[in-house]
Amino acid sequence: MSDAETLKRQAAARALEHVRSGMKLGLGTGSTAKHFVELLAERVAQGLEVVGVPTSEATRAQAESLDVPLGTLDEYPALDLVVDGADEVGPDLTLIKGGGGALLREKIVASAAAQMIVIADASKKVPTLGTFPLPIEVVDFGVAAIRRGIEKAVRRAGCQGLLTLRRRPDGHVFVTDQGHLILDAAFGVIPDPAALAACLADVPGVVEHGLFINLASRVILAGADGVTVLDRA
Repeated sequence: MSDAETLKRQAAARALEHVRSGMKLGLGTGSTAKHFVELLAERVAQGLEVVGVPTSEATRAQAESLDVPLGTLDEYPALDLVVDGADEVGPDLTLIKGGGGALLREKIVASAAAQMIVIADASKKVPTLGTFPLPIEVVDFGVAAIRRGIEKAVRRAGCQGLLTLRRRPDGHVFVTDQGHLILDAAFGVIPDPAALAACLADVPGVVEHGLFINLASRVILAGADGVTVLDRA
């Protein structure tokens, strides 16, 4: 296991300490969340009783293969806890998420949970969001017009940068689990995430964006000097 994967697993292990029998858990998507699901499965095999609600089809498949009991958000609309990763973590625990393409389901699940714990390696902590391209999920109708609308909207929030239609490694257009497309916005710096979120919400055709504001209650970061826990004020 590489050093980066070891750190991710350390953060996942710390998050697992918050899980109790009887909990309804949101299961995140991505390389760090994958470690959490693996560790959770070990505890389930030892007798821990939980129900997981996955945020993507990839996470669903992983959890099913490891015999983690699963349900849906329709069956369990109020969750105790969601554990997920992040692509960037700002000083006030505002996040950029969606590098794995599951941002819509991730945000719905996070909003349904009483607590959101984010797990990541320490490199994800940044003084200002924006180095990681912001994923913006859009419908597949009129993408060129939606792009123009986004470009106008983001300027009102003091942002500018290239919007790139996400593609898979084989060159085909990336399609989310909900059948949408993703435009990745390389802003470099996002001076006011809340203002940008509001501007994006006004653009017809934008389904969701990867800014997670006031959702993460705790962030667990694993680095060379150990594990650091950050709580939202």
